[in-house]
Amino acid sequence: MRQITLISTGGTIEKTYDEHAGTLSNRASIVQEMLRLLRLENTNINTLQLMQKDSLELTDTDRQRILGAVELLDDPADCAGIIILHGTDTLCETGEFLNEAIHNPKIPVILTGAMRPFEMKRSDALQNLNEAIFATGTLEPGVWVVAHGRALRFPGPIKDRQRGTFVMGPDA
Repeated sequence: MRQITLISTGGTIEKTYDEHAGTLSNRASIVQEMLRLLRLENTNINTLQLMQKDSLELTDTDRQRILGAVELLDDPADCAGIIILHGTDTLCETGEFLNEAIHNPKIPVILTGAMRPFEMKRSDALQNLNEAIFATGTLEPGVWVVAHGRALRFPGPIKDRQRGTFVMGPDA
């Protein structure tokens, strides 16, 4: 049985609509709801809800917490890969931070998120989550962003706001 750890930090992928306030916000994790929709043969997903924040609100202290969780779990004997659900606005900042801080990761560390919340029509959330799960079994150890049918290794990925996806930056 393949073991994967999914760390939830919030972000657009997990935003839910509050009908009383008329707003989208990170209130509670909806990871289990998304996972129930996937058929995952011989795969066990352990989830860790680390925080529920919009990525624009993440601080250096939050990134240190993410790093601490990743360092604790970076063991191929126990885990085939780590997926970090993250808001797309600062996902690349966190990816670069992890890439600098983790020397020689032993498993793939994959950041993913969504441009539209899971609860909205035409959301890319479930596709990106499914791709990230698949990628844990195919990518070599390192820090990656996986979304929209692509896997980009750090350093270098950036969010292309016009295209609504991630691309390699001009300096990569």
